[in-house]
Formats: sequence, C-alpha cells, structure tokens
Amino acid sequence: MSYILPVKGVLPQIPENCFVAPNATIVGDVVMGDECSIWFNAVVRGDVNSIRIGNKVNIQDGACIHCTYEKTKTNIGNNVSIGHNAIVHGCTVSDNVLIGMGAIVMDNVTIGSNSIIAAGAVVLEGTEVPPGSIFAGVPAKKVKDISQDLLKGEVERIANNYLMYSSWFK
Repeated sequence: MSYILPVKGVLPQIPENCFVAPNATIVGDVVMGDECSIWFNAVVRGDVNSIRIGNKVNIQDGACIHCTYEKTKTNIGNNVSIGHNAIVHGCTVSDNVLIGMGAIVMDNVTIGSNSIIAAGAVVLEGTEVPPGSIFAGVPAKKVKDISQDLLKGEVERIANNYLMYSSWFK
C-alpha cells in the first residue's frame, strides 16, 4: 500500500483519477492535479515546504521531489514527465517539460515551457532554462533549441504514454 501521510496535520491532496503505485510515498503539503501518476518507489515529500503538481504529470520510478525548509517550494506545471531516478528540488518546472532519467534539478531553478533536461544532467542552483531549450551535461548548459518534432515526438508522446500506462493499473 502507498505511503500517503500527513505532516503537521496536512494531508496530500490527490484526485481520484490519479495513479499512485503501491510503494510510492507522498507526504505533507502536496497538491496534485488531474490524471497524474506517481510510480514505483517515487517519493514526493512535502514535509518542509509545499509541492504543487499540475495536470497530467508523471513522476517515474525512483524519482524524488522535495524542497528546502523555509526557502524553496516546488512547482510543477502541466504535461510534465520526470524520468526514473530524477531529483527535482525546490524549483519551478513549467508546462510541457521532460526531465530525463537521473537528472538533478536544484533549488531556485526555473525551467521554461516546452523544454527538455537531458538524462543525467545536473541543473545548478539558480539556473534559468529558457522556454524551448534542451539542456544537457554536468553542469547542464543549453545545447540547442527544441524542434517541434522533438516536442511532439518526446515530450508529448511520453506524457501521453504514461497516462495510458497508468490506466493499466486502475
């Protein structure tokens, strides 16, 4: 059974049309939008500050979403895919973003809409990712602008696939 726990009297708000894997953990001040999925061993920890998640967001296996006590909140837009074992911490992720497997997004980062953070990238604290960008590397830097084909072929495809996958478990 999933660990969905209150912290200091605040229970996560999870719409009924979301999928939460049996061993996922969601605690504290977390508000999720519609059609989200939190996958196996993922942790969404709103214990020290708030986490807001838009509609049609998938947080894949082993990912960790957290924030910093009294400093940074985490805000995730709509149609966002957060890859396996990624860390998203105290930052803002706009709509239509793919954060690749194993990527790390640090405090006070802002990721503009229609962007990709490559697998394994480390986006350092305070980085501004312009809308429509692809960032890669350690530390992550802009490598190019995203094409419409890549936006539809990866960002939208993955978000839609995870919506389909979650329906298999409901």
